[in-house]
Amino acid sequence: MIVLAIYVAIFIASFVIVKFAVHKATTDYTSLKTVTFGDESAVTPNRIASVISILTIFLLWGAFTGSRLVPGFMHAPGPFMGDATFTYTAEAEGGTTDDATVTVRVFEVGTEVEMPEVAPGDGWAKNDVDTVGAWRSGLIRVDRNDELGRDQGHTVIAVNGTPIAPGGSVMTEFGRVGMSQKGTLNFEPAKGWQMEPIWLPPPEAVLARVGEIAREGYRDSTLWEHLGYSLFRVVVGFFFGALVGIPLGYAMGLSNWFRGWFDPIVEFMRPVPPLALIPLVIIWAGIGEVGKIILLFLAALWIMAIAARSGVSGVAISKVHAAYSLGASKWQLMRYVIVPNSLPEIFTGARVAMGVCWGTVVAAELVAAEKGAGMMIMVASKFQLTDIVIMGIILIGVIGFGIDILMRWAEKTLVPWKGRI
Repeated sequence: MIVLAIYVAIFIASFVIVKFAVHKATTDYTSLKTVTFGDESAVTPNRIASVISILTIFLLWGAFTGSRLVPGFMHAPGPFMGDATFTYTAEAEGGTTDDATVTVRVFEVGTEVEMPEVAPGDGWAKNDVDTVGAWRSGLIRVDRNDELGRDQGHTVIAVNGTPIAPGGSVMTEFGRVGMSQKGTLNFEPAKGWQMEPIWLPPPEAVLARVGEIAREGYRDSTLWEHLGYSLFRVVVGFFFGALVGIPLGYAMGLSNWFRGWFDPIVEFMRPVPPLALIPLVIIWAGIGEVGKIILLFLAALWIMAIAARSGVSGVAISKVHAAYSLGASKWQLMRYVIVPNSLPEIFTGARVAMGVCWGTVVAAELVAAEKGAGMMIMVASKFQLTDIVIMGIILIGVIGFGIDILMRWAEKTLVPWKGRI
């Protein structure tokens, strides 16, 4: 919630500053369109907003992981590390009480630590020492070195002067001191706002892991082999899905019989997630490359069929009548009217299908694969290698975004008449 609140605050502040300060000073009002609502061509991405958005995500990531790439003053409060102390009050038989101090050295997990040294102190309750890792907690048997143990009724009744009972806790400046149901103290150092590296490593750790795997590979394959296998599966599966789906969509859009025959099948399969087909495809085709390509073929097939059908159905009837009035044959009508007017819808469907295929191949590789981006994520998660998991997610997102940009470029190049006819 804290991260979300900061993100929303940065969004609002950036919008106000850019909208009323930067744009007000630089906008050429004579070039503005008079009508923008509902006009897609008038709404283009604000590049300043895009840059600020990416920087905000990076800064929040770095600030809440203690990254060295982010200035220290921007770091969120981190976990307490150092020597924490608290005083407990113990009571023995006869109601005699005594105080002692507990010193707990909180250290960074994965580093060597030495036990702190303290004097035992006076009285029958002796001072104690222990160590606890940051973001961790540990039981502290404070009665182990006391002259009066549990067999003499040793019971902790207060921490820092605040009464405590089994199941209760007391907050100190260094963290929370709780008591188990059996009367043993438990110390949990203050965690701060930063994320533990095992849950979210800093950006430089992920970047270092990218370089390491790019040089040395992962699971007997290079990084480029893993990504290349995933791309190969997507391209082949999408190609065959489009090869079958587009003609099927055209047939459904031009023939009542084809529409009636295939419409129930297409509409039934359209809402079925490709991931739900994984068990069936494995049973039919095994866990090899053929099974993955069949899964991607099915993921793209229905999307491309619906896109082609929608493109044909969306052709204005006035254009069809005009072509017939000029003496066009059915093939000429198809070549010069139906296909050009349906291509924008087909390219939109292709962009959606490629995105679905890319997400599906990663999921398929999570189930069974020897190479691929999904396989890297799956294996790394088993060993809690969060930096590799995040690296895989980022690479998947970057490649998916690159595929979409490539599809948009192809659409702009091959269908320049989109929105003009």
